[in-house]
Amino acid sequence: MSQGKRIIDARLLGEPNFRWRGEGVTRLEGFSDAVFAFAVTLLVVSLEVPKTYGELINLMRGFGAFGICFFLLADVWFNHYRFFRRYGLQDGWSVFLNCVLLFFVVFYVYPLKFIFVLLFSSGGQIEAEQARTLFIIYGLGYAAVFTVFALLYWHAWGMRNAFELNEIELLKTRQSLVDHIAMVIIGLVSALLAFSLPANLVGIAGYFYFVIGIYYFVSGKLFEKRHRNLAKQTSEEFSPGNDTH
Repeated sequence: MSQGKRIIDARLLGEPNFRWRGEGVTRLEGFSDAVFAFAVTLLVVSLEVPKTYGELINLMRGFGAFGICFFLLADVWFNHYRFFRRYGLQDGWSVFLNCVLLFFVVFYVYPLKFIFVLLFSSGGQIEAEQARTLFIIYGLGYAAVFTVFALLYWHAWGMRNAFELNEIELLKTRQSLVDHIAMVIIGLVSALLAFSLPANLVGIAGYFYFVIGIYYFVSGKLFEKRHRNLAKQTSEEFSPGNDTH
């Protein structure tokens, strides 16, 4: 199959200019989806059906915290889904890393929920040292999850010749690898700030996560320009009037 044909097929498989090599939902992905569903259940399992108006209002106050936690988990799930759709890896190292990822997801559900429930609670006041500990836990958990993703993409990058990745696929693989390494660094820096800053400044560790938006804006601009150039070059190369075969 030619490079041009692979690019056309990629548009039919869910991601422009990237041929998804994962065919069908495997047992590994099915198991992973079940664990993600269980993690979402843990976010709401402690909620009871309200019996009074006051209980209903209190329940609704927790909607924001649940929403943020849900979309954070959904983001992790989507990254997981896209990786295994892209490469379809089922070897021992990929299975091991996948299990490590699922362990971190389930383990950090309750700390994640606690942090955001506290954030949205009108009376959620904690001491500076307690906030320090929470930011350290969250930062290390955030870094752990994206370390696993970085290792998965590093593994895929090492198998790039076996996958016969084209230039655009190579670029997207590198971009994902760099993005996940950046998320690891952000999580570790936040945890380090929480550990080292004086008590009256420990909140900076939380605000540091705004760097994520800045990073993705800059990274997106840089990689998107290279992606457009490669896509244009590939399109011209395989156009009917420029048959190189």
